Amino acid sequence: MSDPLNDPGTDEIQTRPAVRVICVDGDDRVLLMQWRDTQTGRVFWEPPGGGIEGDETPIEAARRELDEETGLDPAAIGDLSIPVARDSYWLGQRFKKIEPFFLARYEGRPEVSPNGFTPEESETFVAFGWHTPDEIGRLDELEPPDLLDAISALMRG
Repeated sequence: MSDPLNDPGTDEIQTRPAVRVICVDGDDRVLLMQWRDTQTGRVFWEPPGGGIEGDETPIEAARRELDEETGLDPAAIGDLSIPVARDSYWLGQRFKKIEPFFLARYEGRPEVSPNGFTPEESETFVAFGWHTPDEIGRLDELEPPDLLDAISALMRG
């Protein structure tokens, strides 16, 4: 497995705008998605979300991405967002940018059922998990590393 920090193919920084959604169930568990980078073997957890397409606003992209990746009701996403710095590597590319993170609150624990995975997502997706903040703090690798701070800031409103 290659080391993205020392891989000369990762010097170019990708800046495609993107968004993330912190989904919280009725027990304050947070939905995270686990991904595997097929180039490096790196496995990490992050909230649902993805790139902004065309003329979409960030909230429109958040609603579309949430629906595609989880099948959860995108109307639960509030207008409040916080900016979160991202500096990550994915499939041989470095992504460095500020992404808005939105909050979606659900009653109970809704079933997760993706309905729009791309072929890349189907190949790299590992698992969904609803986690308490304590559990999140014990997960092996989070993206971004300060994810708990972002979750806390959004839940405080």
